[in-house]
Amino acid sequence: MPTGVAIRDVRQRLFAAAERVLLRDGPSGLTSRAVTTEAGCAKGVLHRHFADFDAFLAELVLDRIARVEDRAAFLRATAGTGTVVDNLTGALTELFGSVVVAVVGLVISRDGLRARLREVRPAGIPLVTEAAGMIASYLVRERELGRIAADADIDVLAPTLIGGGHLMFADRTGEPPEPDAVRRAVHAVLAGVLREPRA
Repeated sequence: MPTGVAIRDVRQRLFAAAERVLLRDGPSGLTSRAVTTEAGCAKGVLHRHFADFDAFLAELVLDRIARVEDRAAFLRATAGTGTVVDNLTGALTELFGSVVVAVVGLVISRDGLRARLREVRPAGIPLVTEAAGMIASYLVRERELGRIAADADIDVLAPTLIGGGHLMFADRTGEPPEPDAVRRAVHAVLAGVLREPRA
């Protein structure tokens, strides 16, 4: 791109480029030059908008966390409709079928990024913690509606579903799991607490 030409939505363009590089080359291939080359802009563009590369990566992760939090409201709204297992199967497939698994790997692999994120997200693994919160808030709503047992331990069920989902989708080189495999895993975790909808 020629110098001096304004780039629309530069942050989202750089974030999308970073995700493509991350999915293609993994965390070790994610550099500021790789991102700006992928975005088709000069390297200075990134540094005009972010203090340094870790600041850029932190903003990328926080942007993805905001998407998970938006998705949480949508998932809660599905409570009482369809089946609990199908709703969670869809949520886990959407969550881990996206770039989330690669971003979690990035967070784990970069000390500077984790330190930067700890300033605003002091507990847990960023993105994974919010994903577990999304599932927990949905399960709480289903418990209120009587479709999950009143004594269900949501604080155990939610991270179990997230951990199992992450493991199923973690192999970036292979095909994603079949929807039925995800559904069986969700059912196995919830089988003891599922209840028929109230009449």
